[in-house]
Amino acid sequence: MDPELTVEEFGEMTTTTSPFLMNGTENLNVYYFYDSIQFTVMWVLFVLIVVLNASVIAALLCTNARKSRMNFFIMHLAIADLFVGLIYVFVDIVQKITIAWLAGEFLCKVIKFLQAVVMYASTYVLVALSIDRCDAITNPMNFSRSWNRARALIVSAWIISTVFSIPILILYEIKEVQGQLQCWIELGTARRWQIWMTLVSIMIFVLPALAIAACYAVIVLTIWTKSKAVVMSPPLNNKRGKMRTGQVECDPDSRRASSRGLIPRAKIKSVKMTFVIVFVFVLCWSPYIVFDLLQVYHQIPMTQMNIAVATLIQSLAPLNSAANPLICCMFSPHIYASLKRVPPYRWFWCGTQRRRHVRGTARSRSDSTGHSDLLSSTHARRSHSVAMILNRTRGNSISRSGDRRTHLVTLPLRD
Repeated sequence: MDPELTVEEFGEMTTTTSPFLMNGTENLNVYYFYDSIQFTVMWVLFVLIVVLNASVIAALLCTNARKSRMNFFIMHLAIADLFVGLIYVFVDIVQKITIAWLAGEFLCKVIKFLQAVVMYASTYVLVALSIDRCDAITNPMNFSRSWNRARALIVSAWIISTVFSIPILILYEIKEVQGQLQCWIELGTARRWQIWMTLVSIMIFVLPALAIAACYAVIVLTIWTKSKAVVMSPPLNNKRGKMRTGQVECDPDSRRASSRGLIPRAKIKSVKMTFVIVFVFVLCWSPYIVFDLLQVYHQIPMTQMNIAVATLIQSLAPLNSAANPLICCMFSPHIYASLKRVPPYRWFWCGTQRRRHVRGTARSRSDSTGHSDLLSSTHARRSHSVAMILNRTRGNSISRSGDRRTHLVTLPLRD
C-alpha cells in the first residue's frame, strides 16, 4: 500500500505526456502538503500507535495474564499495529522531513514492501480474530486443536499480507519529481491507476470488512438462536438429560451456558463488539479509500487544495492501528487491570492513588473537625437553653411560693 498514492498520482500528472494528465496541472506543487497540518497529525498518530500498542504488549508479556486464544490474537494484533507505527508512520514522517528519498532504490523497494505488509497484516489479523471468535461461539465445546487453528489463522494472515504486497517490489522505483528524487510508483495511464486503486481497495478494505461483518453476524445469530432455545426448554432429568414430559433431548451446550447465565451477557457483548469493530474499521478506512477512488475516477478536481486534503486524509489511514488497542482494552478488562502491574503504569497508578488518599484523609479530617465543632456548638446551645429553662422555672417557683406566703399572712386580717 502506497502511503502517498494520491499525491503520487498528482506527481504523475506533472511528469507524463498523457493529455488528460497534463491539462491544468503544470503549476501544481506536489510538496505543498509538507508544510501543512499533516505533519503534526502524523506525529500524534505515531505517538498514539506506539504507546497504546506497546502498553498492550507489555500488559500481556510482563504480567501473569491468563493464556488464552483471545490474548494470543490480541498480542499479534498489537504487534502488527506497533509495526505500522514504527515502519509505516515513522518512515513517512522521516520522508516528510528530508523530502527527497536518500536511501537508494533497493531500500525503496524493501521499505515500501514492509510498509504494505504491516498495513495488510494489521487488517487481516483483525479478520483472523473475528474468524476465531466466530468459531468459539458456534462450536463452544470443540477444544481439540483449537490452538493449532489459532496459529494457522495468524500465519495465514501474515502470508496473505505478504502475497498482496509483492507487486510493491515490482512497481516502486527511484524517480525525479519536480527536482527531487522520490521512491515512486508509476503506472502511466489513468486506466491502470483505476485498476490498481480498485484492487487495492478490495484487498485492504472491502474483503476484510465483509469478512468481519459476516463473522459477527453469525455470532449474533448463533447466540440469539441458542438463547431462545434455552428460554423455551423445560427442566431436564439429571440422568439422561431428557425432558420429564417427553423424549426429546435438548442441546447440552445451551443448558450449560444457561445454567451459568452466559448467553444473555454474551449476546449483549457480541452485539456491542460487532458494532464497535465494524464501525471503527469502516470509519478509519473509508475516507482514504473513497477519496482515492474518486480521484482516480476523475470525480475530484485537481487543485492545490485537494493535494493537501488528499494527503491529510491519507495520513489518517493508520488511525485504525491506534483504535485497535483501545477496542481490545474495552472488551478485555483484564488487560487494563494488568497494565497497573507494569512498572511505569504501576508507578503512575500508585502516585495517583497516594494523592487521592492524601486528599481523602485531609477531607475526612476537615469533615470530622467541622462535625466536632458543630456538635460542640450544638451542645453549647442546648446547655444554654436548658439553663435558661431551669432559671425561668426556678424564678416562677419562687414567685409562686412568695404569693402563697402573702396570702397566708393576709388571710387572718380579713377575719
